[in-house]
Amino acid sequence: MDLKALRAEKAMTVPVFASAQEAETAFYAAFENADHEAMMGVWSQDEDIECIHPLGERLVGVAAVGESWRQILTRDKRMQFQLRQSNRYQDGELAIHSLYEDISIDGKSQPPVVTVNIYRFNGTGWQMILHHASPATRINRESDKQDPGADHTIH
Repeated sequence: MDLKALRAEKAMTVPVFASAQEAETAFYAAFENADHEAMMGVWSQDEDIECIHPLGERLVGVAAVGESWRQILTRDKRMQFQLRQSNRYQDGELAIHSLYEDISIDGKSQPPVVTVNIYRFNGTGWQMILHHASPATRINRESDKQDPGADHTIH
């Protein structure tokens, strides 16, 4: 099969999300179900996509983002998400969702993660273009005890 035919076949199987919220729901369902194909179906296939996993490097492009999700989703650990304090902004072709992920792995609660997900309308549906997740816990708990009023923000 030639490259043009392969791209056409792949384009026919890409899901269309009517809203950014629908895309986000599919993103977390794919994550919980460890479904790499469904996960990448949420993402735009444009090379300007970006993903930053907690404490991870900035990944740019379909290949790098896809490989990172393949590695995460092939682990034996089952992840479940509770999303909270979601703030959403949408204007025309861009939607920004800021939220907290409360994650449990194999039933054990993990520290919360603060996340920003950005979606872009591609003319027919919404697709993810950025996922940035960072630990929401304090970095230096000892200094919090010494000076609880101090600002420990990194930037």
